[in-house]
Amino acid sequence: MSVAVNHIAPPEERREPTELGLDDKRGTAGMWLFMATEASLFIMLFFSYFYLVVNGTRKTVEEAPKLHFALPMLGILLVSSAVLHLGERHVKRGNYGRGRILLVMTILIGLFFLLLQYFEYREHLKTLSPLANVYGSVFYTITSFHAAHLILGLLILGYALILPRFEPAEWPPHRPYHNAALYWHFVDVVWIFIVAILYVAPNIWGI
Repeated sequence: MSVAVNHIAPPEERREPTELGLDDKRGTAGMWLFMATEASLFIMLFFSYFYLVVNGTRKTVEEAPKLHFALPMLGILLVSSAVLHLGERHVKRGNYGRGRILLVMTILIGLFFLLLQYFEYREHLKTLSPLANVYGSVFYTITSFHAAHLILGLLILGYALILPRFEPAEWPPHRPYHNAALYWHFVDVVWIFIVAILYVAPNIWGI
């Protein structure tokens, strides 16, 4: 007489689908909350710009900031977001190799952005220092703060890159590619506002 033996899966194989989905939502919700806190910091910095510079009683700089670095840098970040979005689409389709290649491309584009910002700073410092006036102080505070967030975004992308597999992963983080992409897109959106407020607006309406 044969005796049926129930196969008991080891603990690592007994993960309920609902648990995976719950953790997935928590991870993405956590990233959204983190971006909300960072967005509030940038809002306060922009408010300080309008309060100290735009509503000031006198003109704080002789000429508006040049756009020959800021606009190409904006284009570079927009391209990086498009590349990363394409990579995420490949990952969702199971094309993990292409998704990894596009992730590497995004990181390289981000490093190129930082290189351009170095050259921009080197040029700006010849005529405007952080201690020269209110505008210089606020300008370097906001742009360097954004650079720090961009470096953090590169580190997050790099962490996702070295993971053995992309989403959906069995163990946390379940959606590393998606959550890393969310933060990168956030950093890019912030740069759009920086260019519009600190670069384009002074060239149109003055400071």
